[in-house]
Amino acid sequence: MPLISIVTPVHAGGDDFLREAYDSLRTQDLPSGWEWEWVVQEDGQTGRLFSDLPPDPRVSVGVGRRGGAAMARTMALARVRGVLVRGLDADDLLPVGALWRAVRTLVDHRDVGWCVSACLDLLPDGSMHPGPHDPPAGRLTSGVMAAGYQAGRFPVVGTTLTTYTDLVHTVGGWPAVPASEDVALLLACEAVASGWMIDEPGAIYRKHPKQVTAQPAHWDRTERTALDAVLLSRLEALQRTKWRWSPKTFSQQLK
Repeated sequence: MPLISIVTPVHAGGDDFLREAYDSLRTQDLPSGWEWEWVVQEDGQTGRLFSDLPPDPRVSVGVGRRGGAAMARTMALARVRGVLVRGLDADDLLPVGALWRAVRTLVDHRDVGWCVSACLDLLPDGSMHPGPHDPPAGRLTSGVMAAGYQAGRFPVVGTTLTTYTDLVHTVGGWPAVPASEDVALLLACEAVASGWMIDEPGAIYRKHPKQVTAQPAHWDRTERTALDAVLLSRLEALQRTKWRWSPKTFSQQLK
């Protein structure tokens, strides 16, 4: 039975909405024969962050030394069993049909290695607004994500990425950077495989004062400059190899 793995990092103080994330996952539909698992990794070793989660054999929790979200996501790969994987932040939600659309896209387009989707921003007043830079639906033009990143208007939210677990392993998982590790993984996937855009929302991105991207450190100019250099150098190095990852071998597991 094919499986999609949802990976979520969480840290102490960032678990306020973890139960809501689970509830949004629990209501997801999937194509016939498919199942999901939720792989939650604490960035830390308290083990207390999962107390509000009900018993569910589909949920796998783990702890580890603190090292940031990127390390937590990558360490979670040790427990990922699915042929497909996607991210979900601990304070975000999955809209109805998000997983069904992502799985169906990769099942129907066996030459495509990954897909992304539109996203809705959830504001503190409860209103939701679409992102401003969504690319057209369908097969993505090669390099569109990299071009958006370099222009300072990344087209999608990185956690909407759904891809083959093998491709995530091939490009080294989420790189050891202090921020934008989901964007970094998406850029690496784009460098070696074709992608697809889903115009219906695949994530609800909660905006609130405690979120990491709302903190001044996230926008430190020196750190962002170094981060850009690391991400773009990695991207250019992958492109210079002229190597392409093929989903054909693994797409047989989607049946």
